Order: sequence, then C-alpha cells, then structure tokens
Amino acid sequence: MICNAIIARCRAYIDGPKIFAFIQNEEPKEADDKLTLALDVCSKFKDAYFEYKAKAKNQWKITTNALFMRLDQFSERCQDIMHLTSTIIQFNKLQKIDIGNTKGKTLSATVIQIFDEFLKAVTKFTSVEYDIMNIERREFEEDF
Repeated sequence: MICNAIIARCRAYIDGPKIFAFIQNEEPKEADDKLTLALDVCSKFKDAYFEYKAKAKNQWKITTNALFMRLDQFSERCQDIMHLTSTIIQFNKLQKIDIGNTKGKTLSATVIQIFDEFLKAVTKFTSVEYDIMNIERREFEEDF
C-alpha cells in the first residue's frame, strides 16, 4: 500500500499530460528534473526499507521482489521517459547546427531532415490517448 501511495503521489507531481506539455513548450529539461525527483523518492523509500530491515536483523519475512514489484515498474517507466526527454534535449541541439565547408549546405540539410523526422516521431508519441506514467498501460512499451 505504501508503494502504491508513493506511485500515486509521484503521478500527481508529474504525469503524462504534464510531461507532454513540457515537451510541447520546448522545456524537456523541466520534465527530466521532475522525473529525477520522482525516481529519487522511490529510491530513498527502498533504501529506508532495507536499512530498517537490516536493523531488524532480517526478521522480516517479506519477499522484496513482490514488495517492490510495482514500484520497480514505475521506476523503470520513469527511466524510459527520462531517456526520451534527454534524447529530446540532445536532438533540439540539431535545430541550431549550421555546417560550413564545401559540403556544408548538403550536410546541414541532412541534419535538418533528421531533426524533422525526430520531431514527427515525438509528435506521434505525444499524441497517445493514455497517461504514459500509468504502469497498467502496457501499450507504452510498443509506442515507446
């Protein structure tokens, strides 16, 4: 129940529509920062659990895999989305590249074409009809 409460609070703090809004407003770094904080909360909770379990001299007979299954899935989803936002940050740099030299015009056009294709893929991904932070939605893996 505690893991579910942590997931719910993290999703209230940063959900799919908020992430997409940051991406569309060209602020993927903001989404990345919020996802980092959500991951940090999940990690600190697990750290606290293992610290107190060790203090109890392993008298707790709970299988940690079952205990943290949903929290681990949520953390993995956050990491996947962080990968997307960091990729967007990197690809946004292509927008400003201008290559010189004799083949510069051709190479610049190729970079712009790559950037445009990437933007189309991001636009397609951000048009999904579900909350990407909802770990129950399995179509995320295919869309991602």
